Amino acid sequence: QVQLVESGGGLVQAGGSLRLSCAASGRTYGSYALGWFRQAPGKEREFVAAVSQGAITTSYADSVKGRFTISRDNAKNTVYLQMNSLKPEDTAVYYCAAGSTRATVQGGSINYWGKGTLVTVSS
Repeated sequence: QVQLVESGGGLVQAGGSLRLSCAASGRTYGSYALGWFRQAPGKEREFVAAVSQGAITTSYADSVKGRFTISRDNAKNTVYLQMNSLKPEDTAVYYCAAGSTRATVQGGSINYWGKGTLVTVSS
């Protein structure tokens, strides 16, 4: 069992930055790939970024490439999402997720979800 708790959301102006954190608990944390998804009002949840168990490989949605960076610190059981050059269209609830591999996380096959943290980008 893995529990995921997100933090770091808030209100930021367009062009600004935020760093989201997701603290994980559970003995098997290190065996999971981790990712971030988001859900904007009235829209479906969508993939944002994923990182492999050993933090060797990452993948990103086209809409955030070059602006967002995912990383993980296995010693701290934490995954991060650094978000730069934020746009109003990045406004959403951001969810942390754990799955078997980076590819399956990217594909939406998720074993565990966090409860989400709200990011609001004002224009």
